[in-house]
Amino acid sequence: MRRTGIVLTLAALLAVVSPALAQAVTGWTEVGRDQARALDESQGLATIVRPSGTTIRYTGIGTIPADLNSQGWNHVGDPGSAQGWYVEPYQRDDRGAKLFRVQAPDGSWKNFKHTLESWEANNNSFAAVSPDARWMVAGEWGTMDRLLVHPMPGAAATDPAQNLPLAGTIRLDHPVRDVQGCDFQTATRLLCASDDPDGSLFGTTKPLLQIDLAGPLAGSDVSGHVTSLGQLPLRSGCGGNFEVEGIDFDERDNTLRVIVMSPSICILFDSMTYRFKQ
Repeated sequence: MRRTGIVLTLAALLAVVSPALAQAVTGWTEVGRDQARALDESQGLATIVRPSGTTIRYTGIGTIPADLNSQGWNHVGDPGSAQGWYVEPYQRDDRGAKLFRVQAPDGSWKNFKHTLESWEANNNSFAAVSPDARWMVAGEWGTMDRLLVHPMPGAAATDPAQNLPLAGTIRLDHPVRDVQGCDFQTATRLLCASDDPDGSLFGTTKPLLQIDLAGPLAGSDVSGHVTSLGQLPLRSGCGGNFEVEGIDFDERDNTLRVIVMSPSICILFDSMTYRFKQ
């Protein structure tokens, strides 16, 4: 009864404060929201479109396979998907490698490892698959002026026994901080969710970023122009630090989804996947 009372109180509080805290993301209109579970929906999501049907798959600490966890792969990031391919990014506490767990359109799984470059951070925050499924963009934590480009494991790089190489970088014309997820809107545009707690880079914390590429990915460096579209929704019955997580663009109906986890105990009650349309 006591827990039920707390939940009802939080729900009532949200009904009061949410309209006042409504925030617009430039160029996008919020059209709905769904609760994001802390255990298995807290890191990211991807829309997988296949002839057999379409699913939206989430990641969280509770979705890490036991065999990978036992090998030290203790963090999963924001997944990506295109052309029926699906990929999850994993990291571990040492600097041994990064791992990408890939499911082919036929449902089979393979694991690909990438040995770190000498200058590369070991964080593996997200995987974004290009619309043609030939390339995969990955991201590092912290303040960065680049995103990393690999041949898409499974589709372009087919041997999991071989090191997944770095094919190039996206050279950003403006630094970004703590990017938790990106997804392709078009072959030359990425939308990215930043968990930036500082706000000095774009004048706001927790921005939605748009990165326009000079051209489609082709296996070499390409420049990217960064624009902030404004702060993502930060709404909760609790005060404190929100955490912006993964992002997904569903090209079937042009729906953008972004996960925002709530502060403190409210992470269990009012964390949300927000839905936007242009």
